[in-house]
Amino acid sequence: MVFYLYNMKIISTNIGKATTFLWNGREEQTGIFKYPKDESLFLGKIDVHKDTVIDREHHAGINKACYLFASDRYPYWKGIYPELNWDWGMFGENLTVEGLDESIIRIGDIYKIGNAVVQVSQPREPCYKLGVRFGDAKILKQFIDYGYSGTYVRILEEGMVKKGDQIELLERSKNTLTVKECFQIILAKQKDPVLLQKAINNDSLPEYKRERLKKYVQ
Repeated sequence: MVFYLYNMKIISTNIGKATTFLWNGREEQTGIFKYPKDESLFLGKIDVHKDTVIDREHHAGINKACYLFASDRYPYWKGIYPELNWDWGMFGENLTVEGLDESIIRIGDIYKIGNAVVQVSQPREPCYKLGVRFGDAKILKQFIDYGYSGTYVRILEEGMVKKGDQIELLERSKNTLTVKECFQIILAKQKDPVLLQKAINNDSLPEYKRERLKKYVQ
């Protein structure tokens, strides 16, 4: 399958409500159960308005204001989990995007979506709540092994986005670290020294991520 950097568009806008589940014998809540909505979404500086964010220590905020995931990855996962009731938003993404390719998009790339301007900030690292969404904890390792994480963006200019909006590249990052490479270097037990240095030198990657990676420099 071929992906094109300049041919991305939103095919679904998704938000969720708080969902309660049992975890280790106690009740918890999550906002990962997101479903398609017909209305436009407002991308704010720290979150998507009207969306539900339960754990703000690990979700939302400046560097994780909105999560994008590729519709092109859905057939792969449907093949693994055919029994699920599939709809857009299954991965907790606010924007399901056609043509999003993590092996091309770079950390730091700047895009215009609708009236908003966003910058690619970091890959999505799966937590146990993705396992809750899929009803199977095995998806965490499967997600990491597959290597296509979707991406978080920071909001440079707030604005409305809607289904059908094209995603226009405004500025290509000079640092060539792709979202896929970033995902790989963050989670790999053995860190590739070239990728490691590229990630550390990428000012668009959140500082706390770069500081953690510096510990692996020999």
